[in-house]
Amino acid sequence: QVHVVESGGGLVQAGESLRLSCAVSGNMVNIAAVGWHRQGPAKERELVGLILANGATGYALDSVKGRFTISRDDAKSTVYLQMNRLKPEDTAVYYCALLRKGATKYEHWGRGTQVTVSS
Repeated sequence: QVHVVESGGGLVQAGESLRLSCAVSGNMVNIAAVGWHRQGPAKERELVGLILANGATGYALDSVKGRFTISRDDAKSTVYLQMNRLKPEDTAVYYCALLRKGATKYEHWGRGTQVTVSS
């Protein structure tokens, strides 16, 4: 069984930074990617970006490109989301989830961590 736990959220002012962590436990052999998602107030959940097993990254939102960076530390079984120059519109609950090899939907969602950016 695979589990993910997000942490690192909080309340910050616009322009500040946060680093979120996604700790993964369990067998990762069949995991193709770890994806960061977010759901803002009264919004649908959206994919922020992902990191593949080989470390390659991709970002789905133009609004975060150049500000957010996804990385991984395999020794710690942890994936990070470094968020710089935060904006009020980044306010959301941030989730990580796992994409199995050959799957089309993310699974093993964590409970999320709240990020609130004040103006």
